[in-house]
Amino acid sequence: MLDVIIIGAGVTGAFIARKLARYELSVALFERENDVGNVTSNANSAIVHSGYDPVPHTLKALLNVRGNQMFDEISDELDVHFNRCGSLTVAVSDEQMVMLYDLEKRSQENGVPVRILTAEEVKEMEPHINKEVKGALLAPTAGVIDPFNLVVHCVENAVDNGVKLHLAEPVIDIKDNGDYFLVKTSKGEYQAKVVINAAGLYSDKIAAMIEDIDWKLIPRKGEYFVLDHYDVGLVNHTIFPLPSAKGKGVLVSMTSSNNYIVGPSSEPIDDVEDFSTDSYTLGEIRRQATELVPDIPFNQVIRVFSGVRPTSTRHDFIIEPAKSNNRFINVAGIESPGLVSSPAIAEYVFENYVSKLFSLKLKANFNPRVKKYTRLNDMSLEERNEMIKKNPEFGKIICSCEKVSLGEIKELLERSVPPQTVKGVKRRCRAGFGKCQGGFCSPMVALILAKHYNVSPLDIKWDKESSNILKEEVKKL
Repeated sequence: MLDVIIIGAGVTGAFIARKLARYELSVALFERENDVGNVTSNANSAIVHSGYDPVPHTLKALLNVRGNQMFDEISDELDVHFNRCGSLTVAVSDEQMVMLYDLEKRSQENGVPVRILTAEEVKEMEPHINKEVKGALLAPTAGVIDPFNLVVHCVENAVDNGVKLHLAEPVIDIKDNGDYFLVKTSKGEYQAKVVINAAGLYSDKIAAMIEDIDWKLIPRKGEYFVLDHYDVGLVNHTIFPLPSAKGKGVLVSMTSSNNYIVGPSSEPIDDVEDFSTDSYTLGEIRRQATELVPDIPFNQVIRVFSGVRPTSTRHDFIIEPAKSNNRFINVAGIESPGLVSSPAIAEYVFENYVSKLFSLKLKANFNPRVKKYTRLNDMSLEERNEMIKKNPEFGKIICSCEKVSLGEIKELLERSVPPQTVKGVKRRCRAGFGKCQGGFCSPMVALILAKHYNVSPLDIKWDKESSNILKEEVKKL
């Protein structure tokens, strides 16, 4: 009998697992994908929003602001790249300036520090901004983060502190047996006193296994451009347009890895697994983005992608127990600003629900820190040379675009949440994230994985179960 089962290892489930790992509880984290953070948490803007935008007194507003305050400590403990670069919400007409002052009032109500900038101040801060700019709302607490490793390192920290991780094991049925829940997965059955539903795009289906629900989720797709490492200073902040009913709009931002990201669109779709992109939507993103920053170098685009986020019919986060049983807790509709809110969501779930269901004792040996990662790109030349002297594998470059070594990849494979796929390696250390998008390094990564797991290269997958890279062997190596 488990104390708690958490369904979903996206950023929300990851932080809930890490929060519960502090206590003497038996906790299991179930994920339908073969890696953590592999769906909505894998494809987003990677923005740590300041919290000026959500409607005051909503969960989105409360948890966005609280989550933002937590990220300096979190990024330090979890060894994740984080840059509190600030954001500018730009007005390009006199009518939009009126809206900007309304946003300033909302910011004050949400408790977010902001400042209205003049056109001259904006141009000084952002030389590439639209010359018709009238002003902007500066939110200095906004930032950008590495969303992939935020989730991976968070789950790793939870696992290192006792949480059991079950990958590629979707939940297919849940029965309420009064004193406990019987959770059936694709691989077995488990008993748990408490179930936390953080299943992202599937959380409405999981909730409906327990009772009829009065809300539903609408999948909303956002498409993006990613630019190569371009000259520093294209933008120095995250640049937003004025928000609309569809969301915060098409942004232009640096990333934590010194690329630039442009997007997203925001369109409802029927299929939660539709991650396609199309030329019309990308053209609209390009048009809207160039209204903010006219000279975006789209000839530097190295990738387009899309992500799908769960918009609830309540237009707010849904964090509440089931009506039929307060030991089944729904954490659903976690769309933007879900990434920044995730540690605060975990705190909220724990303080308002889980802590009232157990007599809890803190673990004496809980460690909030992950073991430091070796990143050659973060080192000085002297530090790299010293590392290579100790282990020559750190001198063998596998990914030339992102300068990732064999030693770094092998180190990943020895951690408690190792990559199982080529994409899993890419997300953790950026091998394959460069200009060639893995054209040269992916075959080498596949061979490294095959050797480590002692399987045929034919068995190595790009990502999902049906994504084997190689079809057949044509000659012996």
